[in-house]
Amino acid sequence: MPMMRKQIIAAWALIGTMIGGAAPAWGQIPDCDLKTGGTAKVRSIVDGDTLVLDDGSQVRLVGTQAPKLPLSRKGFRIWPLAPEAKAALSELTLGKTVLLRYGGLRTDRHGRRLAHLFVGDKKIWVQGEMVARGLARTYSFFDNRICVRQLQAREAVARGNRLGIWKLDYYDLRVSSETKQLLKLVNSFQLVEGRVTDVAKVRGRVFLNFGQNFRNDFTAVIAPRDVKRFAGGSIDLLSLKGATIRVRGWVESFNGPAIDVTHPEQIEILK
Repeated sequence: MPMMRKQIIAAWALIGTMIGGAAPAWGQIPDCDLKTGGTAKVRSIVDGDTLVLDDGSQVRLVGTQAPKLPLSRKGFRIWPLAPEAKAALSELTLGKTVLLRYGGLRTDRHGRRLAHLFVGDKKIWVQGEMVARGLARTYSFFDNRICVRQLQAREAVARGNRLGIWKLDYYDLRVSSETKQLLKLVNSFQLVEGRVTDVAKVRGRVFLNFGQNFRNDFTAVIAPRDVKRFAGGSIDLLSLKGATIRVRGWVESFNGPAIDVTHPEQIEILK
């Protein structure tokens, strides 16, 4: 069975498990431990993952990254489908009362609320809907990881059906062996797939090497402080040798292209 079809079936299976059988409307409330944060009315939309409430506060849709607009940043090039993502978020939320729920850090360094949003008495999960439409990617931090696997399941189906951003090369899955291409993508957020050829632990730091030459090939790096987050979890870092995985994060240049992994949800085991 082709890998993409396996991923789609796995995503449907996960979603079905979450709600006890049938697959939901894509925006349906997820089965994860979120804390209620009150309600508010949406006054305006900034872009595909940020909006303004009637009290003037901004909300960043935690767990997602939509295509970016310049927003007065000099020299910033608009990402493909950024206007469409903004329009979709507007259609879902503008002028409506939303329920805010939290699963981790509640505000970022810009003072924005980091919340999951629900519209219509919790019937529509805004993050889930945006990802399912292919107008946002799953994007998480070590201090805000709730519901990430549920978003990745929706993302897998959108990607398999080539919805929204997944029709475009700009957002394509990257291959770990294409190191020259990855180096051109330094300082950008990417999803990189490949087979782990070796795993090394040096002074508490774990290196997932995707080639024979660790000085040039793609590597996923887990710092000692972050290795602890994998303890007792579903991913055993030291057993990943030979596994085909997907890593998501910001590409850096360090002995070839690399991604720093700070929490388990940045890794998906494909086979």
